[in-house]
Amino acid sequence: MLRPYHPALQVQPWLTLQVADAGDLAVNPFSIDDAIAAIEAGADEVLARADHMIAVGGDHTIALPLLRATARRHGPLALVHFDAHLDTWDTYFDAPYTHGTPFRRAVEEGVLDLDCSAHVGIRGPLYAPDDLLEDHGLGFATITTGDVAELGVAVAVGRIKARVGDRPVYVSIDIDVLDPAHAPGTGTPEPGGLTSRELMAIIRGLEGLRLVGADVVEVAPSYDHAELTSLAAANLVYDLLGLFTLGSGREAGSVTAARPDGADDGVAVRGAGGGHASPE
Repeated sequence: MLRPYHPALQVQPWLTLQVADAGDLAVNPFSIDDAIAAIEAGADEVLARADHMIAVGGDHTIALPLLRATARRHGPLALVHFDAHLDTWDTYFDAPYTHGTPFRRAVEEGVLDLDCSAHVGIRGPLYAPDDLLEDHGLGFATITTGDVAELGVAVAVGRIKARVGDRPVYVSIDIDVLDPAHAPGTGTPEPGGLTSRELMAIIRGLEGLRLVGADVVEVAPSYDHAELTSLAAANLVYDLLGLFTLGSGREAGSVTAARPDGADDGVAVRGAGGGHASPE
């Protein structure tokens, strides 16, 4: 259950910020190009009225149009990408726009700051050894689940903060970064993932970064059990709202009268891409 006061971050998001459910985006399920264009246009519309947006997907394809829209407002972004998979492959079955390629396209389009982006939670089999080499060549650093298990959450947070510095940060969370015991409802579960406690501690540890946008994706309710995955995703969105609250420049617990148009320290939460469309 989500209550108004976030004790770990000592903030009250709904009292400090104007938080709005911006509704769901209708997308064409038969055309990936049309769907990407619709998501990008919808993100532009939301960001014209709100300072920040948290998108809830949807497969990870949606990250590309969201990054485009956010970068138009803030410039090249530092990406902190939580996932079991790299999602920097060039193509899937010769298709350049898929759930496994969004961050390769984002690099090519110049929306990411190449020297300050990182994957967190990577694990599992790859197609070839070159996958890691190509990913590193694109400019990403990697923190594996093994790193978190061996070195701890504090070290992982320190590495992320050192990597990002003072750049504008976009956080993209694929729910399969969690171990299937904590998030069974996803398309490509990978054993050996983060616990929900570890992931929430890392997210909360990002306090102080210039968070400008975020998404939580790959939740597949049809595969879920006892709503474990949906509950984890909802709490991650709650943590992200807490970080936006801390970044608003006001003391925790203060009350702000936002402008009616939502342009003053507003955060919009919007669904993008419908349900889970494809794994990974």
